Amino acid sequence: MAAPRELQWLLGVLASMLVIMSFYQWDVSQRKQAEMIEQLQNQRKQQLREVCASDKSAYTNGKHSFDNLKGKLGNLIVDDNYGIIYCYIPKVACTNWKRVLLFLKQNKSYDEILAIPGDLVHKSNNLTLLSRLPEAEIKAKLKHYTKFMFVRDPFVRLISAYRAKFQKPSKYFKSYADSILRLYGNTRRSYYAVDKRKATAEESQKQPSFYNFIQYLIDPQTERRRPYEPHWRQMYRLCYPCSIQYDFIGYQETLQEDAELLFKILKLQDDVKIPPSNENVTSSGSVEDWFKTVPLEARRKLYKIYERDFMLFGYEKPAKLLDG
Repeated sequence: MAAPRELQWLLGVLASMLVIMSFYQWDVSQRKQAEMIEQLQNQRKQQLREVCASDKSAYTNGKHSFDNLKGKLGNLIVDDNYGIIYCYIPKVACTNWKRVLLFLKQNKSYDEILAIPGDLVHKSNNLTLLSRLPEAEIKAKLKHYTKFMFVRDPFVRLISAYRAKFQKPSKYFKSYADSILRLYGNTRRSYYAVDKRKATAEESQKQPSFYNFIQYLIDPQTERRRPYEPHWRQMYRLCYPCSIQYDFIGYQETLQEDAELLFKILKLQDDVKIPPSNENVTSSGSVEDWFKTVPLEARRKLYKIYERDFMLFGYEKPAKLLDG
């Protein structure tokens, strides 16, 4: 039988070994996770290259030159301190990504930046748009800066846009709501009626249904009247991934993991983190419920409009919604 001191020594050695083994397993797990995320990045970029190459005329109008991008860089934000270019896409955590860029640029604490209301974040003059710079500067930054964007399942993004802009009264989107109701909602006035005193009780409660919104999107006349609003404009038409070679493609569905890897690439992992996007969350599992009111033919037309987003960014075709 071991003496008390020997037993204590033995227990100490065993405890140290357990700590070392736990740390080793944790380290191996972390490295495997990082390798898996990096592998996903390579797959996403390869997917982009292959789809872009498959139909150059569709994605770039047959051009890869800078001239093809002129006037189309309004969604790219540049940060000179860290050599970053971020293409923001509405309804893909863009408010929080803008907060991150504000934090990197302003002399404020992270908590102060997080407290800024979303509408003020989007109106901030402290973010530099790439499109406002001289042409030579734009070319140089596109060549040398780290460029990233985040994307989302196209149909889930549409549901999120509908919930945020039509289920809640919005001054900016009232003209869209009124137009949609007039064209597809069988009503003269809407919830957004200017003079609610003259609106009937039924009309004052009226708002565009999700199907009304889909009718608006698939109507060939819609874009002839005016281009799609950015909240439902196709993602590739906001960021032009076939003309701009992005270094990092993040997914809303894996936001935290992707953001963590991106911050490591930018050497910012000790300075900043992306806040979780808890507001207006739309799970992929609820998509079928949302589309129950949408006829099969309308779903198929909608998919054709957003098909390039599905293909470019590697999202599966929603067969259950399209096969009837």
